[in-house]
Amino acid sequence: MVSRLLKSLRSATDGATAVEYGLLAGLISIGLLGGLGAFSGGLQATFDTITAAIEAARQ
Repeated sequence: MVSRLLKSLRSATDGATAVEYGLLAGLISIGLLGGLGAFSGGLQATFDTITAAIEAARQ
């Protein structure tokens, strides 16, 4: 009886797959947030340059 239970637990991999997908999604989101943090400074500088050019053209 115990050996049958252990065999069924060992053969059930659905939960492990869900955990793996969850970990993968977490790692991807951490990477995206890190990339966004590095990219946001340059993007802000670009928007500041565009804003200054538009304001200079209005005057």
